[in-house]
Amino acid sequence: MSLGPLMVDLAGTELSADDREVLAHPLVGSVILFARNHRDREQLLALTGSIKSLRSPALLIGVDHEGGRVQRFREGFTRLPPARALGRGYAEDRRAALALAQTAGWLMAAELRAVGVDFSFAPCVDLDYGVSEVIGDRAFHADPEAVAALATAYAAGMREAGMAPTAKHFPGHGAVVADSHVALPVDRRSLADLEPDLRPYRVLIANHLSAVMAAHVVFPQIDELPASLSHRWIAGILRGELGFHGCVFADDLTMAGAAVAGDVVARARLAAAAGCDVLPICNDRGAVLAVLERFRPERMNPASQARLVRMRGRGEPPLELIATSRWQEAEAAIAALATQPMLQLTDEERGENE
Repeated sequence: MSLGPLMVDLAGTELSADDREVLAHPLVGSVILFARNHRDREQLLALTGSIKSLRSPALLIGVDHEGGRVQRFREGFTRLPPARALGRGYAEDRRAALALAQTAGWLMAAELRAVGVDFSFAPCVDLDYGVSEVIGDRAFHADPEAVAALATAYAAGMREAGMAPTAKHFPGHGAVVADSHVALPVDRRSLADLEPDLRPYRVLIANHLSAVMAAHVVFPQIDELPASLSHRWIAGILRGELGFHGCVFADDLTMAGAAVAGDVVARARLAAAAGCDVLPICNDRGAVLAVLERFRPERMNPASQARLVRMRGRGEPPLELIATSRWQEAEAAIAALATQPMLQLTDEERGENE
């Protein structure tokens, strides 16, 4: 059985009979975990083992685990800083900031790989324009070159731990006020004006970026559809003009930002036609069942299958990860960062006075 395009969620800390039935469906290829699926490391390891034992090849397992506000697992895991904390020292000591970003990427990925999670939706490479509350301190910096460098270092750390990095939210969510979870953000800039937002993707793609998550943001100068559902954005710009050959995730198709396309089945069809390899449907089992019943992809694309396989975690970090010197050094570095005050970027740092 191949890996299907749907990514689905679970209700609790163990697989239910309903979960098992859904995960056995050939359209499902991956599972996303949330805080509700985690009690402690031992339980989480048992859950991921149960998921992987259901099928061959095993389903992929992902999670949103950036740090700061977006860290699904807390008990038994290092409290990771938001990306902004990693970017604060970039201007003062670029080399030290990049080394710390790489350490943070390794630590995040190693702890997840040790409990059977294949990938995390990180790093966030949106620019900090100072207007998006849903992005906010999830952004490394306002300067695209700083974001590109920090994200590349962070991604390198993830790869060291055996995890494929996923950059988000393509082509950029930082310049819009609306939160795509609850509304449809509209960015009226031209493609030329979006070049700063695209810059981190250009650099990451040149450094063999594994995956991208597309945003539910409309850029009417380019296409009337959100980027996540747009053939122009995914097939044309991302794959064509930027030369990206990795895996493309749509953002969660139950979010309000995707509702412009119709019901969840229509959204899934558009995202697949646009070129997305993975179609996440979260926090709505009825929507999952509707898509399983009514969505029929034209064919299982072999290239898409290959991209999905490359998202599987590599290697097995030691179960007693915290006993290793690498973990202890990384944890100490992150703990030291957490003691530093988290300040807002100044207007000068954002470039607003230029």
